[in-house]
Amino acid sequence: DVQLVESGGGSVQAGRSLRLSCTASGWSATNNCMGWWRQSPGKGREGVASFVNVAGGTLYGDSVKGRFTISRDDAKNTWFLQMTNSNPEDTATYLCAAKNGCGAPWYDYWGQGTQVTVSS
Repeated sequence: DVQLVESGGGSVQAGRSLRLSCTASGWSATNNCMGWWRQSPGKGREGVASFVNVAGGTLYGDSVKGRFTISRDDAKNTWFLQMTNSNPEDTATYLCAAKNGCGAPWYDYWGQGTQVTVSS
């Protein structure tokens, strides 16, 4: 079975940084794509950042462009979300997701989520 496990969530003050990690077991990151989503009450699920091709191309949500960075370590089947200059609107449950290949618009696997709370 494929499992994705997020870590690194917590509570920070606005303007501070946080780094989330997602590690996959039973699945290889090599030549596949993955990303981060977030959801909060009343806002639904929002795409935050993702790898969109095997060359390492990335896509970011408008609200996080210039502040968040997605990166990956395929040898460890792990990817990261570096959050900088955080603000209260970033408060959400952050979920990592992975797909087989990069072509499909859907994700095959999802983590359980890690809570991030940003206070003003």
